[in-house]
Amino acid sequence: MATKAAKKPKAEKSYEYAWTGTDRRGKKIKGKLRAANDAIVRADLRKQGVTPIKVQKQITLSFGKPKITTGDIAVFSRQLATMMKAGVPLVQALDIVGKGHNNPSMQELILAIKTDIEGGTSLTNALRKHPLYFDDLFCNLVDAGEQAGVLETLLDRIASYKEKTESIKKKIKKALVYPATVISVGIIVTAIILIFVVPVFEELFQSFGAELPAFTQMVVEMSRFIRDNWFYLILGLAATAILLSNLWKRSPKFRELIDRALLKAPVFGPIMHKSALARFARTTSTMFAAGVPMVEALDSVAGATGSVVYGRAVQEMREDIATGQSLRLAMEQQTLFPHMVKQMVAIGEESGSLDDMLSKVADFYEEEVDNAVDSLSSLMEPMIMVILGTLVGGLVVAMYLPIFKMGAAI
Repeated sequence: MATKAAKKPKAEKSYEYAWTGTDRRGKKIKGKLRAANDAIVRADLRKQGVTPIKVQKQITLSFGKPKITTGDIAVFSRQLATMMKAGVPLVQALDIVGKGHNNPSMQELILAIKTDIEGGTSLTNALRKHPLYFDDLFCNLVDAGEQAGVLETLLDRIASYKEKTESIKKKIKKALVYPATVISVGIIVTAIILIFVVPVFEELFQSFGAELPAFTQMVVEMSRFIRDNWFYLILGLAATAILLSNLWKRSPKFRELIDRALLKAPVFGPIMHKSALARFARTTSTMFAAGVPMVEALDSVAGATGSVVYGRAVQEMREDIATGQSLRLAMEQQTLFPHMVKQMVAIGEESGSLDDMLSKVADFYEEEVDNAVDSLSSLMEPMIMVILGTLVGGLVVAMYLPIFKMGAAI
């Protein structure tokens, strides 16, 4: 007879409590603490030499918890590394970092990790319970640090790695978001003109009784089509967005297709290539310097490149290295890596300083991405002005063209 699987105990929810008490000298003091209940708050205060007078649960109204971002994880890593380097024990460091964080969701996450460690769990296993925020790469580095007794050093490396990769992501977003936002605004303005402005001119043109120019007639017909079918157009756009979103989540082939298209794009492609190379080099350097075996390291690196195409190439390299090949020879089988990267890896393997060479490669490509984004921003501004001018200006000309012709005829 099959037995029912034991249910996982739910993580105890914590709340914020405002307390008032007296210290050892009888002086009245107050503050705030996060805990599961007021009894824990009182016990914690007594440990600190505070006699609690009043402990009151804080009620906060909010429309959903704030999300935990990659930036929050990077700050957490840096703060924890700094605390441990200063000689603060791990549990106490987690308590200080958790209670001092501005994000309530991050506070709960850190204090849940602290509770697990107090129960005898290692930091690595405590982190592995939260795969949404701590990936295999993060956990493998922490595991290497715990086993080697250099956890604070590895946390410092993780913090540096997270900060640099986050910086790269922000630069890529900057390159993509700005033109997309401006063009979206242009499309919205165009739609407003077609829906609300063109019909006014259409009524005016009908009173003329004359034949409209072809360009004006095309704009009028477009306005009619949008006004008559706006519901179906919105429905179609929503359905397309949902379909593409589901394909992206469920179809690896679709993700690879989009990724290859982005890498081949004339303007953004080179930036995406350099970004993936920077992430590959930075992640491999960090993992190798931590003493993680290359085969195991590349398994984490594949998911950290931010590219499906580069991830697949790294997995193929991992399989080659597992058969006894060097990293340089494995890279020779791939067409994605430039000659300079292969040569730097070869020098690093021969001199025994592979992590330093890869770190230099990462620095180079991170600077290249920075320069490319700045150049792209300067290039995109006049191009966007031309696109917006063509869209809006074209509509204005189309509306005034019949009036100009009438004026000329008079």
